[in-house]
Amino acid sequence: MNKIESEDRVILEPDAPATAAVIWLHGLGADGHDFVPLIPALRLRREQAWRFIFPHASVMPVSLNGGYAMRSWFDILSLDRKGKQDVAGIRRAQARVDALIDEQIAAGIASERILLAGFSQGGAVVLHAALRYPKPLAGVLALSTYLPMESTIDAEASDANRGIAILMQHGQYDPVLPLELGIWSRDRLLASGYGVGWNEYPMQHEVSEDEIDAIAAFMRERLA
Repeated sequence: MNKIESEDRVILEPDAPATAAVIWLHGLGADGHDFVPLIPALRLRREQAWRFIFPHASVMPVSLNGGYAMRSWFDILSLDRKGKQDVAGIRRAQARVDALIDEQIAAGIASERILLAGFSQGGAVVLHAALRYPKPLAGVLALSTYLPMESTIDAEASDANRGIAILMQHGQYDPVLPLELGIWSRDRLLASGYGVGWNEYPMQHEVSEDEIDAIAAFMRERLA
């Protein structure tokens, strides 16, 4: 794969013309380079000509971290699921994801061949965006994350993605986003009629080898 870097993203371009795209969002304080080293562990075959897009979040003050500026998809006001959320910021992040999807469609990748993935805060963004995107997507991979703005999903859900494949994975000992928050998010999605695959692992706020195997299997299934 060929690595291409620009001011706002890292792209891994397959050797053959791309037939699918994965848009992968990093977590709070990281950047688009964070998950690039994981891609070889997926053990892609040459015929799996998938383009990986790893955008960088903007640098902004984060309230939960005392206003310290770091890369963040939106401001985090609270990690309490009933607490106040940065609605405007989440919608801006959604618009960024929508634009990335639109770019791939314009480049010749059908929406059904575009998969969203995200870790932690990035996972919250891709869950939010995927449920609202107006064209069918291949799936959404939500790692160590939660469902933001849950009270709006029933009114804002896109009919095109009512049947989207969702895989959520979470660490049993996650000290940042507790397992209970992930389970609650899964159950909230199930209550709204979404099909959700769920895996939990004996790990903290991280990605494990067993989890990578499940990621690879999900991607192969959705982008075969």
